[in-house]
Amino acid sequence: MKILTADDEQAALNILNRAVKAAVPDAELRSFSNAYEAVGEIQTKGFRPDAAFLDIKMPGMTGLEMAKEIKSASPHTNIVFVTAFSDYALDALALHPSGYIMKPATEEKIRGELDNLRYPPEQKPTGRIQVQCFGNFEVYQNGEPLDFPRSRAKEVLAYLVFKRGGSCTLQDLAAVLYEDEPYTIQQRDRTRQLIFTMTQTLRGADAANVLVKRRNSIAVDPRAIDCDYYRFLDMDVRAINAYTGEFMAQYEWAVFTTGFLDSQK
Repeated sequence: MKILTADDEQAALNILNRAVKAAVPDAELRSFSNAYEAVGEIQTKGFRPDAAFLDIKMPGMTGLEMAKEIKSASPHTNIVFVTAFSDYALDALALHPSGYIMKPATEEKIRGELDNLRYPPEQKPTGRIQVQCFGNFEVYQNGEPLDFPRSRAKEVLAYLVFKRGGSCTLQDLAAVLYEDEPYTIQQRDRTRQLIFTMTQTLRGADAANVLVKRRNSIAVDPRAIDCDYYRFLDMDVRAINAYTGEFMAQYEWAVFTTGFLDSQK
């Protein structure tokens, strides 16, 4: 994460920087006591911070004026005003900032703002396959969709993702895939073939570690998947914002989950 801080009082700037570093130890932090230099870092040097923590009362150019200049050059930079004076609150809020905190800045205040940014930063690739549950169910590797030779093989994986590590037997999966049919030897064999096709597809994507196979059951390892549904349940702001009322929309068995997700927003 890239962060810019600006405060003309060095002591207050030091406190702010310590709080930022405590909240986000690996952040790329650029700090300024001069408002014009801070704005120039964005306008002329091309720095694009995810968040800018700005003191409001600064000489020459106020934090409110800084915010306007920064937003003009970098519209998706989240502005968080930091001030000791509550009198500026209405003027600050008129600029639609991401947040507003009172001095002294603390790790808890900084983390609270970063967890609720107006424009959450893009998620960096994790090396795991990416699973999209919101909207239609899709599986990606390095941004490219995986091609499942059989649609029901993809549905097997969808259900296992939905179970979030819970084990499923052949009969469990068959009951989902062939809802209106009795469980027979032929149905068992078809389900086994779908699992094989799913496994081969994941193996071809170097993602066989997603599956946890036991003698009579199969599951996914949630740790091996970058999944919007899992991140939603972990209260990730970006995932929560990405949910728009559809969950694995192509599968009828998934429809009831939308009610639960709706209640969590």
